Amino acid sequence: MDLQALKSKLATATTANTLKTFFIVPNAGLNPKVNLETQILAVKFQQDPAEFIPTGMSQLPNQTPTPPFPAGMDPGWAAQLQPEFNDPYFAALKQFLVHERENHTVHPKGRDILKAFELTPFQAVRVVILGQDPYHGPGQAHGLCFSVPAGTPPPPSLQNMIKEIARDTGASMTGGGNLSHWAQQGVLLLNTTLTVRAGAPGSHQGHGWERFTDAAIHALSEGRDGLVFLLWGKSAQGKQALIDAERHYILKAPHPSPLSAHRGFIGCGHFSSTNEILVAQGGSPIDWSI
Repeated sequence: MDLQALKSKLATATTANTLKTFFIVPNAGLNPKVNLETQILAVKFQQDPAEFIPTGMSQLPNQTPTPPFPAGMDPGWAAQLQPEFNDPYFAALKQFLVHERENHTVHPKGRDILKAFELTPFQAVRVVILGQDPYHGPGQAHGLCFSVPAGTPPPPSLQNMIKEIARDTGASMTGGGNLSHWAQQGVLLLNTTLTVRAGAPGSHQGHGWERFTDAAIHALSEGRDGLVFLLWGKSAQGKQALIDAERHYILKAPHPSPLSAHRGFIGCGHFSSTNEILVAQGGSPIDWSI
């Protein structure tokens, strides 16, 4: 059964139970009554249902959209955050997201909500940059704060970051805005709210994400040493109480937004300072080029 055939089959499913029983008996391993190709597609479906939503449909019939869940996360992060996934507030958050996706466009895509925890394993974190909401415009958010997918023009805050990096470090800037290679070097690019309604900044604040990301920050503070936290703007600096300043380095500056960058973000020197701290601890510097 190819992908298109599976999409057609799913489009005829009318209940969540139909979707479950179509594939594999839960916890029974391979089902000899279902061919291997179909079972492989079933696993892919479980990992990213959005890939299988037929054209013209916002979601599978009566099927809850992909909730954030530990599958695919770095095992270190999954272990640290498992209590959050199991807490009733997180179930309420997922229901909120289901309702939002039924009625609005939500950014980023479901498979990208926890991207920061996938690209930067818990034990590999060296630097933490905190943002607020994901970008709320089309095609911008992809799960990493301040970052945009390749080919997407950098938004104003990221443009100011690029200016400061070039001024501070002399790093090469190509005009792009995808910061995934920072994440792969140990820079956790974490928004404190991980989703947003399209065109409505702040719309998903106060629904549970802050508690979840606070737990992530606290886990780093308690479980690691010598990390560099870059806190730009009042929102990020409000998280300072979660960080043990005796064990970590905290650098603060105004937000890189055009409204405040001229008040001290431009000229803050955080990128070179971060590398000096990392090298002094025996680590390698971050390649900040974009």
